[in-house]
Amino acid sequence: MTHEQTAVRATYFSIASNALLALIKGLAGFFGNSYALTADAIESTTDIFSSFLVLFGIKYSNRPADENHPYGHGRAEPLITFLVVGFLITSATIIAHESITNIGVPHKLPESWTLIVLGTIILWKEYSFRLVMKRSKEANSSSLKADAWHHRSDA
Repeated sequence: MTHEQTAVRATYFSIASNALLALIKGLAGFFGNSYALTADAIESTTDIFSSFLVLFGIKYSNRPADENHPYGHGRAEPLITFLVVGFLITSATIIAHESITNIGVPHKLPESWTLIVLGTIILWKEYSFRLVMKRSKEANSSSLKADAWHHRSDA
């Protein structure tokens, strides 16, 4: 398998994983009265967009040289890495702001089973981090590495 194929497959994994987690978090948040899970479901939805950026960057940067880009398109990947890191910082800032804003607001107590959902999600995100990080090293992909760290930050 080529470096590009490795990176693309890992990115598809990230997209599918984030989509499934967004659904699980959204349902668990709604039925379990957990505002944290509901907010995290929204954040996971933005992670899907971030992973699509990584996919675009990987595919674009592996295009062959052409008349307008005689040295190839490889410099596109660091730009995508920068955008993914920007998403990561923006997500962290929004979550911190919402947490601080709502810390004094009384909420209905979440159902106890939501802790099991949270624990499972944390384990899955750690697994996702390790898998995508391993693939980023195999593919020598900085944007895939940023995507891996995005998984870790979600755990």
